[in-house]
Amino acid sequence: MKRILLFFICMSSVTLSWSQIDGTKKKSFVVTTTTEDINIDGDLDESIWERIEPAKDFVQYFPSDSIPAKAQTEIFMCADQKSLYIGIVCHSIGNDWIVSSLRRDYRAGGADNITLLFDTFDDGTNAMYFGINPEGVRREGIISNGGNESRDFSTSWDNKWKGQAKKYDGYYTAELEIPFSTLRYPTPSTQWGFSTYRFDSQTNEISTYSSTPRNQVVFTLAYPATMIWEKELTTKSSAVSLIPFVSSGFNKDFEEQTPADEFFEAGGDVKIALTPGLNLDLTVNPDFSQVEVDEQITNLDRFEIFFPERRQFFLENADLFGQFGFSNINPFFSRRIGASEDVVREELVQNRIYGGARVSGKLDPNTRIGFLNMQTEASNPQGIPGVNYGVAVAQRKLWTRSNIGIIAVNKESLGLENLDVDLDTLDINRYNRMAGVDFNYATSDNTWSGKTFAHGTFSPNTDLAIAQGSTLNYNTRKFGVLWRHEYVDQEYNAEVGFVPRVDYFRINPVVELRYYPQNEFLNNHTYSAESDIFWRPGFGKTDHFYSVGWGGELAERSTFGFNLNHNYVYLFDPFDPTGTDSLELDEGQDFSYVSFTSEYRSDRRKAFSWSLNPYIGQYFNGWRYGTRGSFNIRYQPKGSFSLNYAVNYFDLPHLDGGRETFLISPRIDYTFSKTLFTSLFAQYNSQDDNTNINARIQWRFAPVSDVILVYTDNFLTGEVDPLDRFAFDVRTRSIVVKVTYWLNL
Repeated sequence: MKRILLFFICMSSVTLSWSQIDGTKKKSFVVTTTTEDINIDGDLDESIWERIEPAKDFVQYFPSDSIPAKAQTEIFMCADQKSLYIGIVCHSIGNDWIVSSLRRDYRAGGADNITLLFDTFDDGTNAMYFGINPEGVRREGIISNGGNESRDFSTSWDNKWKGQAKKYDGYYTAELEIPFSTLRYPTPSTQWGFSTYRFDSQTNEISTYSSTPRNQVVFTLAYPATMIWEKELTTKSSAVSLIPFVSSGFNKDFEEQTPADEFFEAGGDVKIALTPGLNLDLTVNPDFSQVEVDEQITNLDRFEIFFPERRQFFLENADLFGQFGFSNINPFFSRRIGASEDVVREELVQNRIYGGARVSGKLDPNTRIGFLNMQTEASNPQGIPGVNYGVAVAQRKLWTRSNIGIIAVNKESLGLENLDVDLDTLDINRYNRMAGVDFNYATSDNTWSGKTFAHGTFSPNTDLAIAQGSTLNYNTRKFGVLWRHEYVDQEYNAEVGFVPRVDYFRINPVVELRYYPQNEFLNNHTYSAESDIFWRPGFGKTDHFYSVGWGGELAERSTFGFNLNHNYVYLFDPFDPTGTDSLELDEGQDFSYVSFTSEYRSDRRKAFSWSLNPYIGQYFNGWRYGTRGSFNIRYQPKGSFSLNYAVNYFDLPHLDGGRETFLISPRIDYTFSKTLFTSLFAQYNSQDDNTNINARIQWRFAPVSDVILVYTDNFLTGEVDPLDRFAFDVRTRSIVVKVTYWLNL
């Protein structure tokens, strides 16, 4: 433990000396002041657009990152006292634009679109983005932590703004109006950071305004341009938004044979801009019945599987609260709120959230803060106490793109003495508390980046227990080197976090050698080697994963990869490696085995695209053969049909015969218009003998205001007994209709 803390201190000291001056001159453009009325129809026919000097001369990001873009783009900006107006001209070599659907918040890859990123505090750390495609379909979201990796990109943020597009011969145009009440920025403002990237399917090109190296993600904030306000921006962004809802429907549990539970709910959210950068969110009786079900996966792991948060209230500024630690040592995981164990039935159930409040955002240009408090309802017959959840965080920017943050989490169980169960049988702490510090570091050009953290937990019957981890990433065009280590104490217990494994020390180094031949067939490829090793203090090594691989991207945008792997596992507890409730392997055994894995994803620009990820090789005491993948058919521009699948066959000597698992998930998305969306999603999982069907209709009758109808059926499927070998019996069923309305005051 002393060596771990010493390493933590050394890394912090080394990173203090890191600073890099970017000698490249930034691109810049001026946001013109106007009093002219602009009609947001996608047609740039107002005279103001002719008088503005645009942001232009885009450069390639793909297939190369060193030449001018073939499909050039021009972006014009002007502003009045209430809004920022943007005109866009996107040129190409034809008129065969690809649009996946008319649904808002689309995925950018494999289709035509442009995305604009506004770093309003010009700190290279956080940004809001707005996107539009040739059909005028919009998307918006947030970038956090400098946009260094995929988890820093989120589509969760929604707000009111306007956008339309028009298609012409060889180009399309777009007009956007973003009210200042939608944005958060310092006043007065003289300049913002700005980035943008565009996908053009006809030239098979990704382009950016500022040159961005291929070894960086395209939405990184490390290579911004500068938006200069012609007239100092003093307009206040303060606003109050009311978002009431009503919902009604019924839930029926057929397994318990209880009467249908009919309900009518009302509640809502309030958003109040306390300052230009700080927001207060209030929620009363929040309802998450419209949230889409999780996409299931085949679980062959010994530890808990992570499923992302989907509930809207918890998503805004989620990076500020949820990105402490690592994804597998996360001290605050909002899905724990509203989920409790029914001690009578010994299963996880939802319990009502009465309400809560959150203050989050920028206190000043270098400081972000957040406070969250939520209260849940008690259910005495189920042995579920009322719980108060409190979280406080603060983050301070250091140097160019680094920051230090602190977090404290408190979970307080209330009214334990009122529960209708024997308190001696409950495994419930009266409180569980966590506190920690994180240091995120990045040089100005992202060549060096990483983080280091130390967290501690406290409970009534447990002393201070520590979790500590560090990463260090070296990223250049030719080389990629990653060091990662983790330590989690045996008694570490973050009850409001996601920490599936404790009592271990881990190292995970990765090296990559990259090539960019840019020929007619192969665009780029990488050779890699990875080592992932776990030790248990006082015992020794418990797991390892060694892998060498080769992968890359073809010129037409398909990707591939091949890996040769070696695993070692020691079992401390009995374990069924098939996940089918079969005979378990005994504890105290260790297993060493070799496998081969590969992956391929076809060009997503095609109307039909697919992916394949086969596995073949040894597995514990035997063999495993299987694959997972997907098919997708696009009905442009209305929607798509997709099918995800996973199939595994296990040949293990300790079992009487082989075992198979199947996961099949067909999905239909159809958009009648940009305001009426439908989806039908089914999942069959043989591991649980379960089939789930989820159907949704969503009508966006006003900006960010919806009527949503959701139908869900859950069936028992599979072999159940010798007389009735296959059943398709309903377990649960629900129908919910929900109406929300966004009102700006």
